[in-house]
Amino acid sequence: MRFLFKTDYDQDIRLFKHGGQVFWYGLLMALLLTAPFTVGEYVMSQLHFIFIYSIVGLGLMLLVGFTGQISLGHAAFLAVGAYTEALLQAKGVPVFISLPCAALFSAAAGLIVGLPALRLKGIYLAIATLAFNVIVEEVITRWEGLTGGNSGLHVKPVELFGVKLDGDAGFFYLCLGLTVLSILALMNLLRSPTGRAFVAIRDSEISASCMGVNLAKYKTLAFAISAALTGIGGALYAHKVSFISPEQFTLLQSIELITIVILGGVGFLHGAVLGAAFLIVLPQLISLAKDYLPANVGSSGLQAVVFGLVLIGFIIFEPLGLYGRWLKLRTWFELFPFYRKGMFRRQKSYMKSERLR
Repeated sequence: MRFLFKTDYDQDIRLFKHGGQVFWYGLLMALLLTAPFTVGEYVMSQLHFIFIYSIVGLGLMLLVGFTGQISLGHAAFLAVGAYTEALLQAKGVPVFISLPCAALFSAAAGLIVGLPALRLKGIYLAIATLAFNVIVEEVITRWEGLTGGNSGLHVKPVELFGVKLDGDAGFFYLCLGLTVLSILALMNLLRSPTGRAFVAIRDSEISASCMGVNLAKYKTLAFAISAALTGIGGALYAHKVSFISPEQFTLLQSIELITIVILGGVGFLHGAVLGAAFLIVLPQLISLAKDYLPANVGSSGLQAVVFGLVLIGFIIFEPLGLYGRWLKLRTWFELFPFYRKGMFRRQKSYMKSERLR
C-alpha cells in the first residue's frame, strides 16, 4: 500500500500526487499518441467518438457530479455547439475561432437555462432542462432558413492553418488534445475556490449558503461551463459525422449523455472518460454477440434492452460506477487480507436542516 508523507503545502495542490501517476498517465499518453500508426481505421473512428463523448461527459460530470444539478437537456447544448460550428464553417471561419464560438454560444444557452432554474432542484430541475431540450429541437426543426430543418446541414472537414484534417490521424490528435486540455482545466478548476464552492453546493446548499457561497452565481456558472464543454463536443461531433439534423439531438440523446456519468461514476473525472468508452464499446459488443444468438433474438431492440439492463444493474449493484469498482479492486489488493466489505458504503447521516427542507 502506498503512503504519502507530505512535507509542504505545495504537495496538496499538485496535479499528480506521486510518481506512479506520472508513469501510468505518461504511458497511456504515449500509447494514444502512437495509436494512428498501430490500430486500424475502424478503431480510430471509435476513439474519435470516445474523445468527443468524454468532453461532453466531463461537462456533465461538473454539473451533476460536482455541483449536484441534474440535467436531462444536454443534447440541446450539443446541438447548439454542432450547428454553430456548421454555420461558421460554411462561412469560412477558421476552426480556432469557430470552436470558441461554439463553446461561447453553448455557454450562453447554459445561462439561459441556469438562471430560471435557480429556484428548482431535483425532479423539477430535470423537467425544466428536458423542456429546454424539446424547445431547442423544435427551433432547429422549424427554422429551416438557418438550420435546414429536417433536411439537415453538411459540415466541412476541419481545416487548421490551411491544412485539412480530413484524415483519421489529424482529427484524432485534435480530439485527443482538446480532451486532455478539458481534463486539465477541470482538474485545476475543482481545486480552486470556485470548484470547492461547486462541491459545497452539491453536499449541502444550506451549509454552503451559510458559509458565504453565492448559490445563484455558482449554479449558473456551473451550467455555463458544463454547456461550454458540451458545445465543444458538439462541434467535434458535427465534424466527425459530417452531417447534422434534429433527429440526432433528441431526448434519447440526452438520456445517453447522462448515462455516461452514471456508468462511469458520479463525482469522478475518470468516470466521464470510462463512461464514454463504455457507451461506445457496448454497442459493438452487442453486435458481435448477435452472431451467436437465434435469429428472432438478435433484433434491433436488443441493444436498448441490454443497455437498460446494464444501467439498472449499475444503479442497484454499483452506484459508484466503473471507476468506483476500480477503486474497490485497487483497495482490495492494497489492503488484502485486511479489506473491510463496508469500506465504501454510503453514509446515511444528514443534517437536521436538510431533513426539514
